[in-house]
Amino acid sequence: MAARDTASLLVGLVVLLHTWGAWAKLEVNMEDRVEVFRGNTTQITCMFTSDQDISNISIYWFYVARLDARQLIYHQVANLASVTQDTPFTDRITVNSTGTPGQVVLTVSSVKLEDELEFICRIRSSDEYEEGRTKLKVFETPDRPTIAGVQTVISVNENKPSKIGSCKVKNGYPKPNITWYRNNTPLHAAQDGVKLEYSTTTESSLLLSVTSVLNKKVEKEDKDAKFYCEVSYFVPGGTRMTETSRINITVQYPSTTIDVRVAPPKDKIKEGDSIELNCYGDGNTPLLCSIHKHNETNDSWDTAPAVLNNVTRHNSGVYECTCTDVETADEISGKTVVIVNYLDAPKVKSKHLIVSQGEEVEATCNASSSLDTSTTWFNVTHTNKVEVSKGDTLRLENATFDTAGTYMCVVTVPEIEGMETSGTLLVNVKGPPEIMEKEKTVMEVNFKETVNLKCHVRGFPVPSVTWTTLDGKVLNTTSEKVSEEGIESMASVTVTSDITAFCNASNEYGTQAVAVIFSINTKGSGVIIAVLIICILLLAILGSVLYFLYKKGKICGRSGKQNITKEKSNKDNIVVEMKSDNTEEAVLLGVNGEKQPTSDQGGEYLDVQK
Repeated sequence: MAARDTASLLVGLVVLLHTWGAWAKLEVNMEDRVEVFRGNTTQITCMFTSDQDISNISIYWFYVARLDARQLIYHQVANLASVTQDTPFTDRITVNSTGTPGQVVLTVSSVKLEDELEFICRIRSSDEYEEGRTKLKVFETPDRPTIAGVQTVISVNENKPSKIGSCKVKNGYPKPNITWYRNNTPLHAAQDGVKLEYSTTTESSLLLSVTSVLNKKVEKEDKDAKFYCEVSYFVPGGTRMTETSRINITVQYPSTTIDVRVAPPKDKIKEGDSIELNCYGDGNTPLLCSIHKHNETNDSWDTAPAVLNNVTRHNSGVYECTCTDVETADEISGKTVVIVNYLDAPKVKSKHLIVSQGEEVEATCNASSSLDTSTTWFNVTHTNKVEVSKGDTLRLENATFDTAGTYMCVVTVPEIEGMETSGTLLVNVKGPPEIMEKEKTVMEVNFKETVNLKCHVRGFPVPSVTWTTLDGKVLNTTSEKVSEEGIESMASVTVTSDITAFCNASNEYGTQAVAVIFSINTKGSGVIIAVLIICILLLAILGSVLYFLYKKGKICGRSGKQNITKEKSNKDNIVVEMKSDNTEEAVLLGVNGEKQPTSDQGGEYLDVQK
């Protein structure tokens, strides 16, 4: 039992000694890789442990050249350090301690693409050495990528993939990757009809440029598609991505359907419009089209468009376009229905209505149309158009002379602006004459003044109008005008004495007369005569004074004893003459027989005018 325990103790001691020896062994640890942008400075750290005094160790730095050949760039033995001359790193490296025992750092400045190598750190003690390795990875951000689309038209009838465009990204490291997209969907070479071509160029700077060409069998849907490239590239610690601008291509594709369109485009066509029918395919290849109408005469146009001027309802119908594709020689067709809306002239029941006073007026207005209509009645007897009622039927109760006149029914189509027609209705109200002017009692006029008389009479049948005086004399009618509102008659009379004039109107239903009495204005004549007498007396006195001075020789250098040898004339005789012709005229004859005229006067009566 004791022997067995002793053996176990010995085995444990051996294992402990072996473990202690393994821990006390020299070890070197380094990162697998260090990443840096070209032109920057980077550090490669070498960490080591030893059971011996690390101040007595030696440090060696190498890089691995081609064919795994090692090149020493730095060594340190005891306290003596040296950078190897005539290497690519001679002027760009330093080796320093970090201040932490067991760490040494190799610093490389102005990193180049050629520096992408494997670096070795060797630590040597008195009786052994260990090595660690780190790969230096160098990166360069590429230029912004560019894209160029083809400028030619690509037909969907091509049997093989056509070139869509090319993308290029320059001066990157490591090599950038290019991915094509169509409307945000990546394209891969494994897809049907897609072919991708890539080429890589090494620039003099050793940077890499990549070009990719997209070839694709185009479809009609590609006419609206957007193509672009995504470029991904590596940077220290990850990857980044950038995109090109979008391009589209011109796709030529044949039409599969034909659309027949009307120009100018409008919701409704009405009679009188001018339209144009044309054929449009849903493709963009050239078409040769003809048009024909499905009707008895089979109207046709050898080439589109078909122009229809001043259309009528007879132009309504089915029109068909037949087109031949110039590229494929395929024939396709399309149809459309043309509806020409119409509005006929209205039919007014009884265009001329004659009713008695107090009766009801009723008339209808109907217009045939392809669309719904709206009817409005207006009274257009006077200058202003006055709305009377809405609807097909005009109904006027208790007719009077004010009801008589012309009425217009206006029929419109609300769905089409400007589409309207109209008809008229004449309404006459039977009844005895009604003179619109009121009777005048006494009107003062001047002697021999010519007075215009006017009389407006309503009634139906149209009254006859005569002018007479109280003593039965018939006056001449100067004018007579018949209108929808009645008859207007005019006469004139020259007043030489007090007179009464009558406007006499009559028809089969009765008569009416209106009188006006004219009286000569004597007050006005007396004043004029008095003024004339005063003027004559003043002139006589003036003449006497002049004659007396003449006799005394006070005038023209003569003395009072000189004789008058000239023959006397009748210059001292003063004559006053009053004449009237249409207007009153007063004439004064002076010493030399000269006339002095007065002003005219005139007036119009029976319509309260003077």
